[in-house]
Amino acid sequence: MLIGLAIRDIVLIESLDLAFGPGLTALTGETGAGKSIILDALGLAAGARADASLVRHGAAQAVATAIFAPGVESPVWAYLEDKGLGYVADEDLVLRRVLGADGRSRAFVNDQPTGVGVLRDLGVLLIEVHGQHETVGLLDARTHLALLDRFGGCEGAVQACLETWSVWRAARERARTLKSDRDRVADEADELGARLAELDRLSPAEGEASRLAEERAVLGAAEKTLAEIAAARDHVDGEAAAGRLGQAFRALERARQRATGAGVDADSPTVRLIALASEAVDRAMVEAADAAAAIDAAAAAFDVEPERLEQTEERLFALRAVARKLGVDADDLPAARADIARRLLAMENADEAIAAADVRVAEARAAYLAAARALTATRRAAGDRLAAAVKAELAPLKLEKARFRVAVEPLDEDRAGPAGADKVEFQVSTLPGAPFQGLGAIASGGELARFALALKASLAARGLGPQPLMIFDEVDQGVGGAVADAVGLRLRRLSHGAQVLAVTHSPQVAARADAHWRVRKAGEGDRLHAAVDVLAPAAREEEIARMLSGATVTDAARAAARALMHA
Repeated sequence: MLIGLAIRDIVLIESLDLAFGPGLTALTGETGAGKSIILDALGLAAGARADASLVRHGAAQAVATAIFAPGVESPVWAYLEDKGLGYVADEDLVLRRVLGADGRSRAFVNDQPTGVGVLRDLGVLLIEVHGQHETVGLLDARTHLALLDRFGGCEGAVQACLETWSVWRAARERARTLKSDRDRVADEADELGARLAELDRLSPAEGEASRLAEERAVLGAAEKTLAEIAAARDHVDGEAAAGRLGQAFRALERARQRATGAGVDADSPTVRLIALASEAVDRAMVEAADAAAAIDAAAAAFDVEPERLEQTEERLFALRAVARKLGVDADDLPAARADIARRLLAMENADEAIAAADVRVAEARAAYLAAARALTATRRAAGDRLAAAVKAELAPLKLEKARFRVAVEPLDEDRAGPAGADKVEFQVSTLPGAPFQGLGAIASGGELARFALALKASLAARGLGPQPLMIFDEVDQGVGGAVADAVGLRLRRLSHGAQVLAVTHSPQVAARADAHWRVRKAGEGDRLHAAVDVLAPAAREEEIARMLSGATVTDAARAAARALMHA
């Protein structure tokens, strides 16, 4: 819903702030008073094409700011998300356009700079315009299918079509993948077979390359390592070392015996220290023997055959050479072999898998086509109901010679999609015997606007939920009396589920509005500017009476105005 419009320096308007409410708002006033300027300003904020002539004479720039309060389910939020523009879904949406006197313009969404195209796209989502010179929305046949589905309550049939389409698409993709894999593997079959044979001959083990690399490093250092081990053995197990430890042990034992023989108590501190020293030397002799055994074991581990290093290197080089050829790590050769074997096996079983996939494709296609045919039938029935509803609206709007139909035409299978296999277009025949054509074939702007009103009224009667702001610009042009009253009645009905802004010269339309604004020129000479009066009930009655009687407002006109307002 549009809740505010701020206009600065646009044509006759120097500064104007308008607050909009729900329901039907009527804009009235003399021709040339500036009603179209308000629509031009709104169009400027919504991305319409503009030129420097909109900038008020003497001003450097014109600014139009439109403030909307879209519902939380409005498509504008997804659009902003896609464009990377910041927003808060439960806050207002502000569209602003700045137009310089040189014709250049800048666009902003929530004060974030953006392109004019973004404003235009948002404007399409937020505003529908129906008037003497343009009808935006209904003329685009691409919107007709969604409108018909909403009118006809086709959601269940559309969902079934979407689901079966998704299954069919997935089945086709699976079949294409299997066939592509089969063709690719078939081209590589000889090479894959040769690689598998080579790997089978090599028979690589899990982690073998890493173990061989470590062993190779050890073997490469074996000669110098053995020399160092031998030197260690000499230092630990030499006869001199063993003899000295033995002599030390015997000397300490003799010392202990002499001390106790001389009458020193065996438990005295002196004798205990000699005993401790003797025990330590004894342990050193045992540890020396253990060390010698450990050194011997280490030496035995490095005592390898001379050709072992050459064998290890040859095996490691062979593994790495095959790994380079396959583009994998040498330790991954067992996994590479398993993958090649799997691919070859898949090629052997490919025809069977493809045949099964083709069966699933055929089944999914049949299910989709059945769902699409059911949806087509539902749409055609809904189209007949919509045509009947529109027909009932045409005569009161002085369009009794026009005919309307909903053309639901089948699409080729290759053009079918998740929304079904139909092309939907609203078509009209304006004269008896004339062929049906698209809505753009209506030559008269007034007739087109009233036809759009009839169609929108029919759609709204089905309770289709919130609609965007709908603008009807002089939809009552060239009609009066009962026809003008019929226009007002339908605008009023339409405003129950939408926000409607009607620029009108018809008192019958203005009388049915929830809010009534009068646009007038104020000032004198070169200081003329447009002003907007929000009319209270008494002033509104006077304005409708003026519309009925002209320059001189009579009591009879006032009485007629009151009657219209309370009809």
